[in-house]
Amino acid sequence: MSESIIADFVASFNSQKSARSEPVKGRVLLSRKRLVLVAEEGKTQIPLSSIVDVAVGQVPDELGDFFNSTVTIAFERNDRQFVAAIEADDETIEKFNSVLYKALLNGTEATVKHPARIGGRVTDAAFTPAKLFVNPRYIRFKRQDGEFTIRLATVTGFERLNREIAGATRPVLSTTHNRNGQAVVTLAALPSPRKMNILGRYLRREYREVMEGIRDVDISDVEKELLVTVYSTGDMDGIPLAGVLDAEASEVELLRSRLEQKGLLTDSEDGLQLTPAGRVVVNNHLEDVND
Repeated sequence: MSESIIADFVASFNSQKSARSEPVKGRVLLSRKRLVLVAEEGKTQIPLSSIVDVAVGQVPDELGDFFNSTVTIAFERNDRQFVAAIEADDETIEKFNSVLYKALLNGTEATVKHPARIGGRVTDAAFTPAKLFVNPRYIRFKRQDGEFTIRLATVTGFERLNREIAGATRPVLSTTHNRNGQAVVTLAALPSPRKMNILGRYLRREYREVMEGIRDVDISDVEKELLVTVYSTGDMDGIPLAGVLDAEASEVELLRSRLEQKGLLTDSEDGLQLTPAGRVVVNNHLEDVND
């Protein structure tokens, strides 16, 4: 490889491009242009421009018996799709995953509308050009008039929508995240479906961890009511939560303590706030009410 190497490590890997069913050991080399898997029997070169998806810990069924801690990469060649699975220790896989996403996404030209919505209020912000950069735990958009970041731990939902941009209808990724206790929506259009898919995967990873964290949490109706109250009003302007809920202060304090223990509320310098998991619970509850 003539270009500069940004990752070089020993791992086990496989590729459906190969007829082998078991992984082989070799070197994994990554530059800003390509990923190369080098084994004794030869090497597989994967241009980064051909990668359509990246997943950590998810292995195709036909390879699942052989891999544990992995990065799985889907790529296209000659109008066919292949999958390469790379296995190493947890720390190496985590570092490689971070470097790979940076190589795939950093500097991508984007068109963003931020904030598109704050709470329930739609803003008058316009779509503007920006460049996308990713880092562990957050993404950053740099615009001519400044930059903004979205911490992945604050993401509470996202979906693909269609919006009119410069006279044409384009797919956008709508991301809802928490900023200073409020739900903020950011819309981002990227230059290709491939880039959109990879960015969506990057966001889904953290969102999945939040969802897994609340999956087994038992939440009563009255606890949901308290979460919705904090979301809507909080303990603001001298109005106690007990007054809003029409409940005894001791009862509200007990509920509040339970929700903090469950990781759904946090008491910060700015007052009582929903955690990302708490905001997901509220969003799901409000969707159920509106259905």
